[in-house]
Amino acid sequence: MSGVVIYEENYLMRALLKEWLSQAGYRVREGLPRGQQPAESADLVIASIYMPKQAGGQLLGQVRAAYPGAAVIAISGQFSSGVPGAGTTAQLLGVERVLAKPLNRGDLLEAVRAIIGPPG
Repeated sequence: MSGVVIYEENYLMRALLKEWLSQAGYRVREGLPRGQQPAESADLVIASIYMPKQAGGQLLGQVRAAYPGAAVIAISGQFSSGVPGAGTTAQLLGVERVLAKPLNRGDLLEAVRAIIGPPG
């Protein structure tokens, strides 16, 4: 079972992401508070970032340090809905994909499968 870690400050959004991914068969857990080292590795980290060029970059750096080798999807309400998932914005942030909020289940699962494959 593929492991996914979620960093999302909004409780309702975090619960929704966990539900969608768990129902699809992925093993999902919440990210630890900043500065704590995880006991387990992850295949994928989904990180909600605010102000991608400033504070978001710091969070992504911390995620990379905590989960070396894990793929990262950055989600944000700051991304425009037409931004290509694996385009220039993703490259500038150093992540595999970016997704604009509000998310829909299909787009999220499509991005996750494209990066780490189906659960199992």
